[in-house]
Formats: sequence, C-alpha cells, structure tokens
Amino acid sequence: MTKPVVAIVGRPNVGKSTIFNRIVGERIAIVEDMPGVTRDRLYSKGEWLNRDFNLIDTGGIELGDEPLLVQMREQAELAIKEAEVIIFIVNGKEGITAADQEVAKLLFRSKKPVILGVNKIDNPQMREELYEFYSLGIGEPYPISGAHGLGLGDLLDAVVEHFPPDEEEVYDEETIRISLIGRPNVGKSSLVNALLGEDRVIVSNIPGTTRDAIDTPFTKDDQKYVLIDTAGMRKRGKVYEATEKYSVLRSLKAIERSKVVLIVINAEEGIIEQDKKIAGYAHEAGRAVIIVVNKWDTVVKDDKTMKNFEQKIRDEFLFLSYAPVLFLSAKTKQRLQFVLPKVNEVAENHTLRVPTHVLNDVVMDAVAMNPTPTDKGKRLRINYVTQVAVSPPTFVFFVNEPELMHFSYQRFLENRLRATFEFEGTPIKILTRKKND
Repeated sequence: MTKPVVAIVGRPNVGKSTIFNRIVGERIAIVEDMPGVTRDRLYSKGEWLNRDFNLIDTGGIELGDEPLLVQMREQAELAIKEAEVIIFIVNGKEGITAADQEVAKLLFRSKKPVILGVNKIDNPQMREELYEFYSLGIGEPYPISGAHGLGLGDLLDAVVEHFPPDEEEVYDEETIRISLIGRPNVGKSSLVNALLGEDRVIVSNIPGTTRDAIDTPFTKDDQKYVLIDTAGMRKRGKVYEATEKYSVLRSLKAIERSKVVLIVINAEEGIIEQDKKIAGYAHEAGRAVIIVVNKWDTVVKDDKTMKNFEQKIRDEFLFLSYAPVLFLSAKTKQRLQFVLPKVNEVAENHTLRVPTHVLNDVVMDAVAMNPTPTDKGKRLRINYVTQVAVSPPTFVFFVNEPELMHFSYQRFLENRLRATFEFEGTPIKILTRKKND
C-alpha cells in the first residue's frame, strides 16, 4: 500500500529541517542557524499512531537567482502537487512576514489539508504570540518547538486525521508488480509499450510526458503482471525543468507497490548521481532489482563496450552488486525477450525460503572456513540461524554477543549465502540477536 505523503513547507530559517529530523527520529537534514543550509529536498519515512508516511523537507531549495518569494511559491507548488497533507511552519518569534502570507494564500487555494505549526514557542508564556497567526486563514495554529520537541505530538495527531484510509491492494499475490523507475527521458514508457507489444502508454521524447504512475496489467505465458510506469514532473518554470530533483517521490510511491523494480538507465547519457539516488530507494525498500540499460542501439560498440559499461555500473552501484544488468533497446526490441524471464527469476528469488537445517549447515561450514572474529579476547559465537521473512529474505543470527558481529564478517556471511542459494536480484537482510541462555 502506498504511504501518504506529508510535506513541510515554509520560508527559510523557520526550523523546517529541525522539525523534519524530530519527526523521522534521525539527523538526516543538515541543521544550522542560517538560511538556505538544506541543499535539496529530502525524503524519509515517518510513523505516528501506527500510520506510516513519507515526509518531505522542502527547506531552502535553491532554484537560481529568483527572488525569495518566487522560490517559496515554487516550493509550495511542489508540496501541493505531491503531498496529501502539508505542514506549514512559521516562526513564532518573528511573527507573520510577507513570505508567510504569500505561501498561505497558495496553500489556502489548494484545498489540501494544511496544518499550521508555529515554531520556536519554547515556553508557555510565549503562547500569546499564537493569536496573530489565525489571520493567515489556515486554521488553528499549533505551538511547537523543534529544538525541544514540544508540541509535535499534537501537530502529528492533526496530520494523521487527514490521511486517506488504508487501501486494499487490488492485485492478488501471484501477480508480479513491476515498477519502472529512473530519470525522465530514459525510455520508461517506451519500454512499457515494447513489453506489451502495443502503444498503451503515451511516448514522447519530451521529458515528463507521463504525469502520474500508470498501472498496466497484462498476462504472458499464464503469468500475471502489472507494469507501473512512473514519471518525471515537468511543467512551467525552472523548478519543473530541474526534473531530476523532483522525480524521486513518484519513484518512491511506485517502489512501495512493486515486487520487482526495473532501474532504467539511458545508455546514451550514462550514469549520473540521480540514478544512484533513485536506485538507493529501491534497495532500502528491500525490493527485487534489475538494472536495465535502455537505448543500447544508439551506442557505438566494440567487443569490450558492454563489459566496460557493466563494470562502470558495478563501480557506481556498489550497494546493488546482487542486481542483474540487462542491455536492450525498447525501440528496436533488441534483447527485449530477456526482461520478463529475468523478472520471474528475481521475483522467485525474492520469496525464496531456505530450510533451517540447510541454512545452519551452510553457516557452520562458512565459520569453519573463516572463523568468527574476536575482540578483547572474546570470540563471536553463532549458536544458530533461522529465516524469519521473505520479500526480501531475512535471516536472524542468534549469537553470544551481537556487538562482536563486525560488518566485514556479516558481509562474508551474506556472500556465502549468495554463493549457495539463488538470491540474484534480491537484497537479503541479516539481523543479529543475543541468544538467551
């Protein structure tokens, strides 16, 4: 199920990044008491009252030399476009500014739920400062302090009230849901049409033709699939021209609903940082992954071109070492026949369950080959291992002292599991727990 999206908007230096960090429980956003420190829109997961959601920090996006009010308007437009609920942050110590009023008008006209947070209300005596913020026309102002974590519970209560009800997934468990993610104009829609054998999705060489995620169910060789095509977001104004920054959220929504993610790369342009950022979300979400290099027909090749390109992918996507790479052309149908068989394969690997006795035999053999690490005279002892989940395969190692499980040894164990079992295309998770005596 797709998580609701909550966006935090407001002018610079009202404390958006501090509040973002408080809600997600980590210091993800850079916090500094000067305007414009947050260099990019940030995304993370939040949870309140047993509801999960995606949170966007729009703070301080730099869009060029436009005046401040223009930038604030563009930020608010992005939030309105993508979010189910918007948190509008103002500075209680400074009162209402022209920038606050401009954003408030835009948010009011959007008809979307807007929760007004008056930040930097650090003590009860300051609550009198709240009354002037009613004049923004947004509704009840919630007194909060991002620095001290005060009032955020009441604010989030109000946010969750506006979440849409949980929707049941419309596809059965046997249907393989495939999302195609990547920067605009890498050929995602063309690939959808090529796989379907018909023009079911509008294709254009203008980036951002697809406005929303589009579900296209189909059946091939008795296997049911759903292709989820995602879009960049390009309209008027510079903010939409910088599509690479703003296509991530669509990808996040599609990733959440999919079993297999096709990360589509443009062979002509090669790999850029945004490709890695989008791919990172698929990895963190624990989905099966295939890297697809599209437009391979446009590349001038010799006998080493494919090998060199794949090596570059491996160097750039170190965290996706398990993902197979396919080179193809949606336009000419070159190597297109390999996509769905590989999708079936990685989807099956994603749900692979290993019998406990076989799993323990493999781990004990690995330990015999490479003994467990020691620290200050104490050796890690692995008592037993069990698989606790699939999608992705998740293993719990019960040990004497979890802190002795060094990252490098955990990676060795993962490599042994991958060498023994069919885990191509899927991440695997290893958890370490202390065995109760």
